[in-house]
Amino acid sequence: MSFRNTPLTVNYDCDKSQLFNAEIRATIDEIISKYPSEWKQSAVMPTLTLIQDVNGGWLTRELMDDVAIYLDMPAVSVYEVATFYGMYDLKPQGKHKVCICNSVSCLLRGSEQLIHHVEHKYGVRQGETTADGRFTFKEVECLGACCNAPAVMVDKTYYENLSSDALDELINGLE
Repeated sequence: MSFRNTPLTVNYDCDKSQLFNAEIRATIDEIISKYPSEWKQSAVMPTLTLIQDVNGGWLTRELMDDVAIYLDMPAVSVYEVATFYGMYDLKPQGKHKVCICNSVSCLLRGSEQLIHHVEHKYGVRQGETTADGRFTFKEVECLGACCNAPAVMVDKTYYENLSSDALDELINGLE
């Protein structure tokens, strides 16, 4: 059974979501325009990324419901995307995100030591935020930078071949 061609009978009410203002709707419409009209649900990932960024780095259920309505797709399909991919967060995050790759290539080149270093030095475990709210630490499945492992992503910037000292410099440079 495919939901892609099943129209919803719900009309989107722009006034119910503070984030879905005219500018946000225009940006989402621009994203949607990159896909064939019958496949507008394909815009779900960039739309979720946009909404998460506008909402301070995380997604609420209400926002995901708004995305589902706007893209004419079942809410559960949006939830599936948001819970499957590690780049989406369903709870408030720290001011920055420090993501360490835990794929095989990175593990073989030292990411496990980086993970333990962050846990012990900064007192934060995977998925947790530092007490001062400076950053949320995440382990991610793959950052696609195997040739220069271990890979770390701070916010949306990739860093490769990092030592614990180099990672400390990055973290200490966060506001």
